[in-house]
Amino acid sequence: MTSYAPPPAPVPAPPHAPPVEALIVVDVQSAFVTGAGAVPAAARLVDRTTDLIARARRAGALVVHLQNDGPPGAEDEPHTPGWELHHPVVPGPRETVIRKPRDDGFEETPLGGVLADAGVRALAVCGVMSEMCVQATARTALARGYRVVVPHDAHATQDVPAAPGIGDAIPAAIVSRVAAYALGSDAEVTVPAADVTFTAPAADRAGA
Repeated sequence: MTSYAPPPAPVPAPPHAPPVEALIVVDVQSAFVTGAGAVPAAARLVDRTTDLIARARRAGALVVHLQNDGPPGAEDEPHTPGWELHHPVVPGPRETVIRKPRDDGFEETPLGGVLADAGVRALAVCGVMSEMCVQATARTALARGYRVVVPHDAHATQDVPAAPGIGDAIPAAIVSRVAAYALGSDAEVTVPAADVTFTAPAADRAGA
């Protein structure tokens, strides 16, 4: 019988880790952070993402708001109140909105080109849901060779309900932690949002 070896634990980021050049804000839409359908940690999530966005803007980093297009009847169906982005957007060369049809923010979207054109090499990913769109987007970023930071207190999800014959309910905080851990040791997932620092992308620095 083949023995199972657990994956290596994520390695904590060193003190004063290098800054990132982009912030990917995943699906922070009204349906997920307000009202009855909000994630349990909505207030904390909004607090952390608000701070990350403000600091990224001040540093001249690229800010990308991903906006999920849900199917007809879903709480994030396009052009319904729940689909709207919660954070105000400041459109410009360093801030943009990218709509996405899948969990992975890179799939069938221009995200890869936007990051490449800006010369981004390191990015932070925050938002919802931890085990779906946040994880899928971070995983593809890792596969494409980016340094990826997923601040542990800046992504959230829903509780997993109990399933008779399968298991008890799983609190959302545990689901989020496992989702980040599953990214493996290449992702920086133990960093608090307050410790993430930003800088302008390489293309902007070269033109300065």
